[in-house]
Amino acid sequence: MEKKTFQKQTFLQGAAVLALATAIVKIIGAIYKIPLQNFIGTAGYSYFGKAYTIYDVLLMISTTGLPVAMSRMISEAQTLEQHDQIRKIFSTALKVFLVLGILGTGGMLLFARKLSVLVATHERAWFAIACLAPAVLLVCIIAAFRGFFQGQSNMTPTSVSQVFEALCKLVVGLGLAWLLMDLTGGNETYGAGGAILGVTIGCVISGLYLYGCYRRAIRGLPRGGAVKTTRETMWQLLSIAVPITLGSAGLQIINLVDTMVYMRRLVGAAGIPSLRADELSGIYEFCRTIFNLPGAFITPLVISVIPAITSHLTMKNQRGVRMVEGSAMRITGLVAMPCAFGLFSLSRPIIDLLTSDYTQADLQVGGIILALMGLTVIFNSLILVTNAMMQAHGDVTTPVVNMICGGVVKVVVNFFLVGIPGLNIVGAAIGTLVCYFVIIVMNVAAMAKKKTIDLRSLKGLLKPLLASVLMGAVAYMVHGFLSARISGSVSCLAAIAAAGVCYLILVVSLRVITYEDCQLLPKGEKIAKILRIRVN
Repeated sequence: MEKKTFQKQTFLQGAAVLALATAIVKIIGAIYKIPLQNFIGTAGYSYFGKAYTIYDVLLMISTTGLPVAMSRMISEAQTLEQHDQIRKIFSTALKVFLVLGILGTGGMLLFARKLSVLVATHERAWFAIACLAPAVLLVCIIAAFRGFFQGQSNMTPTSVSQVFEALCKLVVGLGLAWLLMDLTGGNETYGAGGAILGVTIGCVISGLYLYGCYRRAIRGLPRGGAVKTTRETMWQLLSIAVPITLGSAGLQIINLVDTMVYMRRLVGAAGIPSLRADELSGIYEFCRTIFNLPGAFITPLVISVIPAITSHLTMKNQRGVRMVEGSAMRITGLVAMPCAFGLFSLSRPIIDLLTSDYTQADLQVGGIILALMGLTVIFNSLILVTNAMMQAHGDVTTPVVNMICGGVVKVVVNFFLVGIPGLNIVGAAIGTLVCYFVIIVMNVAAMAKKKTIDLRSLKGLLKPLLASVLMGAVAYMVHGFLSARISGSVSCLAAIAAAGVCYLILVVSLRVITYEDCQLLPKGEKIAKILRIRVN
């Protein structure tokens, strides 16, 4: 009985630690990326985004499946007290990570100019791609360390390393962007490269910190337990990692193809000049940066869910599995839905608040894109959590198939919509919304068929949905009232504050939050007592 409670607390505390780190990282990221948009211009931000598009493909191939496989295998070995097997899993995975990292970094460095032409139809993004290339190898090494700690439900090293990485990116990235823009007379190609070089240097600092944590942890890890051969460990690792990697890499490759398609459709079918196409792409990338923010707060749940469910499954504790899954779904709704309807109702004011050099036409386009992306936040967040649940249950194939199907739908929709002059880049946002909707429908259908999830847990999303819709309406009305009387930035911030207060009141009055959810917060016991929330 005590062991089950311990696992429950590990899941909640691990998610809380990662969520806190994510909040810090995202605040730092906003300080980094928002001025960067104004600093290197929309075209420079487009080059920045193109480098990340290529980087994401290689990163997904290198680091998506293996950390999940490590987390599952290490969690199982720890539950069975097979401590020597934990060492074997780490050493085996690290070798695979190194090979993938070297290949990824080498490819980006050798083919930087060709990759720039492939993605952006010109060479202007080559310097940013080259500056980001070493980060592929570094992140592979970092992923091995993080997988080691996450499998043992120790989220602190991962959290602290993310903060170090973000701080270095902020200080070094903005500093180098300013320096290179100054030295080159405002050349956006080199400005974007300087900004991205901060990411690479941040990875170096993060890797060194994690290595120190690993050295201390491995000395304190007991000896003993059954050990599989390197061949058996490698086979188990790859049998879990390869399907996940193929699915994630397949989706990223589709995203890469999608970028190539919409850039060519903007210039070709829509008849937009090349430089304006870069600017529209920069607006779209900026909106995607905002869109990714809520998903980053769901990632801590995803990381914590996999080892927690695996541990319960190893002990054949179905009640514990359902508890973790129900809590994860409920918290996903609590976080994702207010973000979604907040972005939807205040899309244009938020774009106006965060940028200084957008024309009225840019604000119009950005507002529409961000509104569509806001709705997509709900589907994206649910996809992240349901994928983690399926993977924890050993179903690594279904998420692969579903993501690839959604990606194909996205490319097809974008091909037709972006080519319509009246829609142009907005068509890419519509394609993204359709893509994620298709994926989550397929995920839920598959999980219901295989009984991976109790569909009754989806009812936990209804109250957050109602609270979020009402909150969005309040935000829209408050901004509409204030914008005619005070400045746009002040009215936007006031509307966001009013929305936050409204949502908190609705969450309490509708009894959306449960006792388990309170445990994710600092002083969770006291908060539950103040809100008169009791253990079910």
